[in-house]
Amino acid sequence: MQATSLDEVITQLDTIISTCTQQPSRLGYFACLYRKMTIAVKEGIAVNLFADGPRMEKLDVIFASRYLTAYDAFTQNAAATKSWQIAFEAAAKNDYVVLQHLILGINAHINLDLGIAAAEVSAGADINALQNDFEKINDIISALTNGMQKDLANICFPMRFLNDVKEEKVVINFSIGTARKAAWTNAVLVSGMDAGQKNAYIEALDLTVSKLAEGILNPGFFVNLLLKIARWFESSDIKKNIQFLYD
Repeated sequence: MQATSLDEVITQLDTIISTCTQQPSRLGYFACLYRKMTIAVKEGIAVNLFADGPRMEKLDVIFASRYLTAYDAFTQNAAATKSWQIAFEAAAKNDYVVLQHLILGINAHINLDLGIAAAEVSAGADINALQNDFEKINDIISALTNGMQKDLANICFPMRFLNDVKEEKVVINFSIGTARKAAWTNAVLVSGMDAGQKNAYIEALDLTVSKLAEGILNPGFFVNLLLKIARWFESSDIKKNIQFLYD
């Protein structure tokens, strides 16, 4: 499922969402959110939001390809990274709210994939030249998480009373803002490594991120109790939930 442009990424995400709607599968939840992010980046490039639009498209394609490759591996019964494996396997269970499925995908994609993609797009160049454009994506993510709050309220009534689906606040033991800062640190570190060092670092990072995923699934007694209550109110119609997240 290799993509060479943002349009191809969006097309492949639409295919995943269509497949997940037909099955139905909760794997479609994160795909919907990621589709919105990809479209937002494409629109940002079109209005010259970034200093280097072509470089940002290359980054986003490399970034997306890591998710698409992991998804393809999992659906073909092949090995994905540990972080994605946990997220994908959780989709088969009724135990978690939609928010947890979304955060699992964000965790794997930002904490593991983003720094690796940034280092790759800057290979042979000064990675610091990428930082300003890299940080502008924060605004896009902030806007999307605000929109996600409304989607979750449609899927699960109690979510309309929660105010913690924000970039800088902890949501189920996870902070999107903290994850993006860590991703940049990882990008700088990986960019200075040789192939052997890089592979070892990525393997260790994947293990760390997979442990964060386990914390998202089991955030502690009190939060688990709140999520269990929310789960009673949440729509169990996967197709309907995907449609809310897609629109």
